[in-house]
Amino acid sequence: MDQAATLPEPAAVRQNLFVGAIGWNGASGRVEDRAEDPPAFLGCFRDVLVDSRLVLPDDVPKDSDVQANIVAGCSDRDKCEESPCQNRGRCVSQGWRRYGCECHRPYEGDDCAEEYITGRFGNKDLESYAMFSLENDPGDSVVISMFIRTRQSSGLLLILANTTSQYLRLWLVEGRVKVQVNNFETLVGQNTVNNGHFHLVAVKLEGIAATLFLSTQIQGSMTIRRVQAHPGDLVFVGGLPDSRASASFGGYFKGCVQDLRINSKRLQFYPVATPVESYNLEKLVGVSEGCSSDNACAANPCLNGGECYSMWDDFICSCPPYTAGQRCEEVKWCELSPCPVTTICQPFSQGFECNILWYHSNRKIKSNLSSLSLSFRTRQSEAVLLHAQRESNHITVSLLDSHLVMEFLGGADNDSLKVTAQSLAPLSDGEWHFVSISKERQIPTSRWIMDVDEHKEYISVSKAAAGDLNFLRDGADIFLGGLSQESGLTFSGCLGPVEIGGLRLPFHLETELNLPRPQEEQFVRGNSNNSPQYGCWGATVCAPNPCQNGGMCEDLFDQHRCTCPFEWTGSVCQDQTDTCNSHPCVYGNCTNLSEGYKCECELGFTGEQCEVEMDLCENSSCNHGATCLKGFQSYTCLCPRNMTGRFCELPQLPASFCVGTRWNYSCFNGGNCSEAENTCYCLPGFTGQW
Repeated sequence: MDQAATLPEPAAVRQNLFVGAIGWNGASGRVEDRAEDPPAFLGCFRDVLVDSRLVLPDDVPKDSDVQANIVAGCSDRDKCEESPCQNRGRCVSQGWRRYGCECHRPYEGDDCAEEYITGRFGNKDLESYAMFSLENDPGDSVVISMFIRTRQSSGLLLILANTTSQYLRLWLVEGRVKVQVNNFETLVGQNTVNNGHFHLVAVKLEGIAATLFLSTQIQGSMTIRRVQAHPGDLVFVGGLPDSRASASFGGYFKGCVQDLRINSKRLQFYPVATPVESYNLEKLVGVSEGCSSDNACAANPCLNGGECYSMWDDFICSCPPYTAGQRCEEVKWCELSPCPVTTICQPFSQGFECNILWYHSNRKIKSNLSSLSLSFRTRQSEAVLLHAQRESNHITVSLLDSHLVMEFLGGADNDSLKVTAQSLAPLSDGEWHFVSISKERQIPTSRWIMDVDEHKEYISVSKAAAGDLNFLRDGADIFLGGLSQESGLTFSGCLGPVEIGGLRLPFHLETELNLPRPQEEQFVRGNSNNSPQYGCWGATVCAPNPCQNGGMCEDLFDQHRCTCPFEWTGSVCQDQTDTCNSHPCVYGNCTNLSEGYKCECELGFTGEQCEVEMDLCENSSCNHGATCLKGFQSYTCLCPRNMTGRFCELPQLPASFCVGTRWNYSCFNGGNCSEAENTCYCLPGFTGQW
């Protein structure tokens, strides 16, 4: 048969021409990519002719399936001009209409659109931690970095450990990052990180140097013994499986961790969609996805009508106008204008005071006024008890730095000198104290004497021209509790009877008496809106009971004392009797005892506080010049060539080389060959096949 006759007619065979890609599927509208096919062409074609027919460029209907992703023209515009990189990513041009994005942490992906998923630790104060394993050797230079967010001042961040030790530790102490290498070398950062914001923390171990970074700022560096991480080592994040071991580092971490890396390899709690090189997650306990916040307002922390607003792991109180403090616990009583218009309100820790009593003589006093006595009880350190003045003559009895001070200037002579006296002991202790100020009846000295608590303190002050208190007979104003009715130095406490020259200053107004006072010489209380409260008591410091956890409150007059159960301590029984709170065990775990504490030391450390690194080779039993090799719990002896035994106490006997029927072998420690049995005849004291 003629071969040409077997070929089909040209129109009988359908032929496909692909331009730019192989395997175009018109039905699906996309390239069916196969591994053996070259990648699709990116560029421009012009004047493509097949059998003198123009194929490209060609106008085709929009719904045609013979072309896809083809536009007219040949634009070489830089794709970076369109700013395709998100989240501040840097666009890098990679040739004709190609680009790449350099992403800022914690973003990832072709366009930096994906964010690494944050792990929330300690949500609702639950114990939480993560554990990863290293599958490869990170190399001589190791950089561990992560974003952290917390408001806690203490807590475990990360530990790198092998089968024998924890050779790298990161934890928080007083809000600062602390780094410890090889259980010994320690470094603490300069800045705090517990302000509720994200901070990038990084530790670089390179050779014999360790450096701590916060963002890009160096927090400190130190010289270390060389560290080498190996495959199989474990990375603990946020805590350890043993809660007691975690407590040695301030407990479990409470906060958020994001974009954790060792060098460029990630440690992901929840993987992102973009494929990145990551270490294996072995265990995830109590770590939730995202960076949620505890509801700090659930416990209603705002007092006195304050309104609570939640912040991340914290709260803020919107306080009424008359309150202050983080929890609106301070009441600004004087802003409520509680005092009469004739006085000035003085705030105190338990409230306010505005009682000032005003007196004057009835202008019928003829007696010589040469003495003053009063009693008082207070815890104020600064206050005026009594003040009287007429023209330049005056007398003031006050408390200054808790000491009683008397200042007096009186007499008809313009040359009279000022007399001052001060108590030796502080008197603002909440107890009653009695004061007597008098002028001696000796001429010409006429000394003034201040006697405190009936001769417990006896102060004599002599001045050549000291006068008397007779200026008070002529209508001078006398004030109890302040310098005047407008004074702010008001007295808070109790006053007993006050007498001047034997004449008592009455606490009652004439209108309050059933009969008028009959004595001719007297001091009169002036009209005032102030009325003293009769009796003596302090503020209600025990209502409500300030002592927490079952403590008993004792009222000590404007002061309280808490008697705490044995398991609680502190001014208001707020702290557990936990001797381990101060972390006394340097390299160990602390256990509370009935009287003190006990330290359980880590391997390789000893001492009452596990502060001494053990040297097991110090008293080793290695003989004959053997080298002692220190371990964590024991030591081994590296023997010289001619010695053997656990402590190199035995001589190394010669070995025999034997030719057996199945293989060649050696007999050690003086053993002889046995060719027939392929074994050795041993000397006395030795056994085994060889």
